[in-house]
This record gives sequence, C-alpha cells and structure tokens, in this order.
Amino acid sequence: MEDKQKLSRSLKSRHIQMIAIGGAIGTGLFLGSGSAIRAAGPSIILAYLVVGIFCFFLMRAIGELLLSDTSKSSFIDFVKEYLGDRAEFITGWTYWSCWISLAMADLTATGIYVKYWFPGFPQWLTPLIIILLLSLINLVNVGLFGEFESWFSLIKVVAIIALIVVGVVLAIGHFKLGSTTTGFSNLVSHGGFFPTGISGFLLSFQMVVFAFVGIEMVGLTAGETANPEENLPKAINSLPIRIGLFYVGSMIAIMSVYPWDKITTTSSPFVQVFSGIGIAGAAGILNFVVLTAAMSATNSAIFSTSRTLHALATGGNAPKRYRELDRRSVPSKALNVSSLFLFIIVILNFIMPAKVFTLISGVSTINFVFVWVVLLWCHIKYRQKHPKGHASFTMPGYPVTDYLSLIFFIGVLIYLFFVPSTRISLIISIVWFIALAIVYQVAYRKRY
Repeated sequence: MEDKQKLSRSLKSRHIQMIAIGGAIGTGLFLGSGSAIRAAGPSIILAYLVVGIFCFFLMRAIGELLLSDTSKSSFIDFVKEYLGDRAEFITGWTYWSCWISLAMADLTATGIYVKYWFPGFPQWLTPLIIILLLSLINLVNVGLFGEFESWFSLIKVVAIIALIVVGVVLAIGHFKLGSTTTGFSNLVSHGGFFPTGISGFLLSFQMVVFAFVGIEMVGLTAGETANPEENLPKAINSLPIRIGLFYVGSMIAIMSVYPWDKITTTSSPFVQVFSGIGIAGAAGILNFVVLTAAMSATNSAIFSTSRTLHALATGGNAPKRYRELDRRSVPSKALNVSSLFLFIIVILNFIMPAKVFTLISGVSTINFVFVWVVLLWCHIKYRQKHPKGHASFTMPGYPVTDYLSLIFFIGVLIYLFFVPSTRISLIISIVWFIALAIVYQVAYRKRY
C-alpha cells in the first residue's frame, strides 16, 4: 500500500512562484549587504549580475531534469538515476544537513530579533514557538505550507520594492541627506565602479553566492505541483527579472542614495536609507522583515528536509519508515524527525555562543554549492543519454553553459580555500563528504 502512495499535488502556480522568490531572497540581502558593499563598492552590482546568470543556468538545468520525468518527486531522484546510489546518498544527506544547519542559524537569529521589542523575553523560547507552529502548518498539508511561504515571500518583496522606489525617487531628485547628495552619479564618483580593485570584487563573490542559497528549493516541489509542465518553467524563466529587480535594483538604489563608502556595516543599508528620509521606526520595520525572512527559511527547511528524507527513503538510502505518507499525503514521519533535529537549537541557545553558528552557516552554504555542482553534472549526464533534451524546456546554450557554470561554481569553492574566514568551513565540508562516503560503504551499500 505504501508503495502506491503519492505526494499530493496541491501547490498552485502562485505558490510555486512565491516559493521560487522566497528561495532567492534571504536575510543576507537585508542584513549582510552592507558588508558586501563595503568589500566591493558599486562592483557588487556586477557580482550579483554574474552570479545571477549562472544561477539561472543552474535552474534551467534543474527544470529540464524535472520535466523530463514528472513522475519523480524531486531532483534527488535524478541524482540516483544518472549518478548512482552513492551519489544520491551523499548529495541527499548533504542537502538535508544544509537546510537543518541553515534553519538552526536562522532560528537563533529569531530569538535576537524578538528581543529587539521584548528585551526580557527568553532567547530560547522564540525558536521553540516557531518550530512548533511551522511544524504543525507543514503537517496539515502542502497547500498550507505554500500559502504561508507565499505570504512570507510577499513581505520580503514589498520591502525590497519600497526600497527601490524610494531610492530611485531620491536619486532623480538629488536630495541632500546629511553630508551627501543623492544621485546615480554616486555609483562612480567615489573611487570609480571598482573602488576596492579586482581583489575586492572577487572577495564579494563568496557573499553574493551565499545570498542565493536555497534558490534550488523549487526543484523539490515537482512531486507536489498541480501542473509541473506549466508552473515550473514559469517560475524558473522569471528568475532573471527577480534577480534584476531584487538584487541589482536594490544595490543601485542603496548606493545612489548613499555612496558606497558611507554605508555602515553596523546596521542594515535598508535601515540607513529609510532612516535617512525620516521614516520613524525604520529599524523596527526592518526587524519585522528579517524576522519574517528567518521564519521563511525555517518553513522552507521543514519542507525541504522532510521531502529530501522521503526521497532518500524511497531510494533505499534512509530508513523505510520515512517514505510513508499519512492520510493527508504528507511524509509526516520524515517531517517529524527533521523538526526534532531543529529542537536541538533550543538547547544550544543555552550553552553555545553565537559565533558557532557563523561556522555552521559557512559549512551549510559551501555544501549548497556542492549540491549545485552535482545537479549540473547530473544534467550533463542526462543530456548525454538524451541528446535532444526536453521537447519544450531545454538548457539554453548546452553544453557550453553547463560546463561554464560548473567551472564557475567549482572556482568559487577553490577560491574559498584561500579566504581565511571560510577555509575552516571548507575543510569541515570535505571531512563531511568523506564521512558520508565511509558511512555509505559500511552501512548503506546493501540497502534497506
């Protein structure tokens, strides 16, 4: 009976669109963009554009894989088919750990965000409440997950559009804000477009790539999408517009209002812009937005980890019980055990300093890039087996775009080894892959 169970196809086009948007926008844009701007200056705009193009190719590759066989529930299934059982085991468990660790970092942040309004509120209690709430939502049905993710994404989108509108108006009007005058000329009048040189430009790529992690999550919705042939291409093809508007547009708006060397790293550039024009409570408003972004990441983590565990169990690379679906067609056992791991964060907030989670986040984002590389290689293997590709949704520029994307993402990983702040995270990731390979060899190669 369990072999005949299928995931519910309850996600609508609107849900898929907003899940894709939510995957492309994280707290890094709202809080971490100040550091990125100070590292690269206006050239950060070009960095976002370059990374965005390669992420678009990545998503087109994933999309073609998914549409080549819509009976498969996620991209994890294709890794097994084209790269083998061992590759599925390593990639699947790596992807599961990516979202678990990313959610842990974001859940820790939620406690800090809530203390902004309620200083006496216990920091461990906020993650506990959020995990319980979002786990219950995900247990109801996948449609409710899609609905909540749509609203979470909408809040982030409204904040970004508001920033861009304000920035453009100020840039055109050449207003005086403190000691600076707004205008598009600020993009080149303070040391040029590459004020920190090529080294600063290259350094920004690690931060920019990290901003895009989670963009591939739409590839886990294939088995629960009402009309994958129509909804997935629409979500993926709109990616360049989202990248142009949300990332490139917001960077242009911020640095047109304040020259790059006037942007502080102690507060969000969003707060600096809104505060500069006299919006009362700008910091509080942004605090609400980033709290929403962190809850969105946790919501995505609960969904992603449960579906990844379900796919692994279906392929024999996780205990069989995690492939079972309840009467609502939700992999509840996989969801419950993934949520249980998130409860560890409640305990860790008592005993661990916040710096530990910076290291965890670094490992997580490096592992995300590893998964991207595997998916691109998986697409190459698919096209070698099916030279004509999908009838209506082929990878543009194949095979050149596939290999260029591979070279780019592998190059980013190699570069991170020479950056002191990420070298330890990269070494930990390599140890993780070796450990998974050993575990597979010892315990899983005979399958369940």
